[in-house]
Amino acid sequence: MADTTLMTIPGQVDPVPVARDITPRADGRIDLIGLPRPRIRELFAEAGLDERQAKLRAKQVFHWLYHRGVTDFEAMTDISKTMRPWLAERFVIGRPNIVEAQHSSDGTRKWLLQTDDGHDFEMVFIPDADRGTLCVSSQVGCTLNCTFCHTGTMRLVRNLTPGEIVGQVMLARDALGEWPKGVMDGLDEAEDVGHYTADGRLLTNIVMMGMGEPLYNFDHVRDALNLVMDGDGLALSKRRITLSTSGVVPAMERCGEEIGVNLAVSLHAVTKDVRDEIVPLNKKYGIEELLQACADYPGASNARRITFEYVMLKDKNDSDEDARELVRLLRKFDLPAKVNLIPFNPWPGANYECSTPERIKAFSNIVFEGGISAPVRTPRGRDIDAACGQLKTAAQKKSRAERDREAAAAALASED
Repeated sequence: MADTTLMTIPGQVDPVPVARDITPRADGRIDLIGLPRPRIRELFAEAGLDERQAKLRAKQVFHWLYHRGVTDFEAMTDISKTMRPWLAERFVIGRPNIVEAQHSSDGTRKWLLQTDDGHDFEMVFIPDADRGTLCVSSQVGCTLNCTFCHTGTMRLVRNLTPGEIVGQVMLARDALGEWPKGVMDGLDEAEDVGHYTADGRLLTNIVMMGMGEPLYNFDHVRDALNLVMDGDGLALSKRRITLSTSGVVPAMERCGEEIGVNLAVSLHAVTKDVRDEIVPLNKKYGIEELLQACADYPGASNARRITFEYVMLKDKNDSDEDARELVRLLRKFDLPAKVNLIPFNPWPGANYECSTPERIKAFSNIVFEGGISAPVRTPRGRDIDAACGQLKTAAQKKSRAERDREAAAAALASED
């Protein structure tokens, strides 16, 4: 049973963060995933190692955790055989627990994951011809209540810890066989894996676009991404990481200064009335204030444009007038920008319909003619509810017995 109190603060009030950086485990051991070298060294010293030993072991363990991806202290061959059991008694190399894994017909994968204290969240991997993007969650649930988004119908339970955030990246690398000397375990033989990047990596990009608002969990997201970007760790370039926000204006400048990754902004409307309805955070931080924060974002340039996400909702935000106003606003603030037009992805109970292909094309053309790139995003993973705006943990709808029955049926079908 989950042991944290539900965050009841709704809507446009900044939620109170969970201060802890490690989720307690029932066995009392401490999970090292998500911890930087100084914190690991500190824990080793508290457990009884002298300062010199703690520093050396922390450096060794950090390498094995983040560069080699091992999950067992016994695999750490440069640590003495007598030291490995000592570590295993006190610490653990964790991963989020996998409740369910799904494959879309277009190659997209979705994992339903669970924290050590029993809370469910999701992550998605999207393979393309020249890249593989992991969509990472930052919270269990969400507090923003965007009316077009299925995740927004959940209540916010709590922030994910740095370990639970970076653990999603570790888990994806496990599944893709992407550690040194690894094999392509977990991949179907039929999948074409021959042309992603020069170094053969499948997971090339990360987007903080999963469940939750990353800037409402700023410290933990920052600490997790610092591990992802650490040259001695996962070593992914900050230019390949994008953080998506619905517009938490006070944290945006800090994001540019302390994290320095690419910024995506969920805009979705160009008038106050419409954005107030579909992105209620607009009542707290309006469009003009948000766009000024984008203009001031550290590091933004024509080479590092800010991406504006714009979901296409029929008869709501998709008129020619809306397109022209979008161009006017972006020009007014002289923003180095591109606009991602996202066909609305339906979910049960949604009050919106997707704009017609003809309307989306007309909208895109107007923005292009205004000198701003406006590609239409191809929906991915719709058949497994993994597309943009569809994430909502299946655990709310399925019992463990139902999932077990489905898994058994799938295994039986694969034998036929």
